[in-house]
Amino acid sequence: MKHLGLQISFVVLLSALLFSCRSKRADSPFDRSVKEQEWFDLTEIQENGELIVLTEYGPDTYFEWRGEHFGRQYMLADAYARSIGTSMRVEVGRSVEELQKRMATGDGDIIIYNVPDSLQTEDNVYLKADTIISGWAVSKRCPELAENLQEWIEKNNTNLVALSTLEIRTSNGRRYTPRRRVSAPILNLARGEISIFDPLFKQYGKNLGWDWKLLAAQAYQESAFDPEAVSFMGAMGLMQLMPSTAKSVGVKMDKVFVPEHNVRGAARLISLLKEHYSKIHNESERINFILAAYNAGSGHVDDARRLAKKYGKDPDRWLGNVDGFVLRMAQPRFYNQPEVQHGYFRGQETHDYVNSIRSRWDEYRRKVR
Repeated sequence: MKHLGLQISFVVLLSALLFSCRSKRADSPFDRSVKEQEWFDLTEIQENGELIVLTEYGPDTYFEWRGEHFGRQYMLADAYARSIGTSMRVEVGRSVEELQKRMATGDGDIIIYNVPDSLQTEDNVYLKADTIISGWAVSKRCPELAENLQEWIEKNNTNLVALSTLEIRTSNGRRYTPRRRVSAPILNLARGEISIFDPLFKQYGKNLGWDWKLLAAQAYQESAFDPEAVSFMGAMGLMQLMPSTAKSVGVKMDKVFVPEHNVRGAARLISLLKEHYSKIHNESERINFILAAYNAGSGHVDDARRLAKKYGKDPDRWLGNVDGFVLRMAQPRFYNQPEVQHGYFRGQETHDYVNSIRSRWDEYRRKVR
């Protein structure tokens, strides 16, 4: 947080006298009721080291998936923040009007939502580009920031698509573009072999207390048994670990495409999710929620459970209960409800993910002895 050493009396004086671009809030780690107001333009933002952007949840603006942050507008704003030498913090509102009010009171530097012409106000400068950007906003109190951002947009106008396209780079400098080779879902039925990775699934399935064929079904859904698969969202390897997830479960980036490291990391994640959903006593139901959370992150799944409870459904049952709200959370009237803490969620993929793995697991149990 910002300027923790300022005294309260000085804070009051600044609040009364200073008028420019942004209200900065400084929360003490010991007393979060302590706040400061000071208005910053570009130079002060760079000195402070943080650009605060305001946006709404949405598929083009900002959303969470598997613990990572995505959205074309988000990626462009992050590229701009890096160009001026700062980090970036995202603050999410529920409507354009809320974003406008928050910037007017100094709670952010830039609105990175494409504000419609009908909702643009005289208080802000609106920035456009030939592609992607068609209504970012900066307060007129920040002329230096507005000018610099406009110059950055014009300079990068033909490169904005590339800047908003995900590129995977590992710690050893290697770059990966999205790709996946598809293998057969059953390697050799006569020998009871699902894949060449069966020994790993058996080892880590046993450690988890899971049927190894369930782990195999999940791996096929994730990567089609391609240990070098990379998704369009940046998930990597046999079990499609995201960079932050791999780090959290102890898989180094130079080992993420090694099947044993990847499966071991996935097993650690599943173990954590088993604990997270331990209060769901029905084991079959618990598996559904673990799979859903592995795909989307537990935050989105927990949001769907809260919505299910709100609308009189069973938050501990998947089919016909929570799965319906997973599907609805791509709609603003659902993801903008107060029970939803993690915003927009394209739930169709997660809904299909759980169903596909359960179906393939049933097939493996019938066919593979």
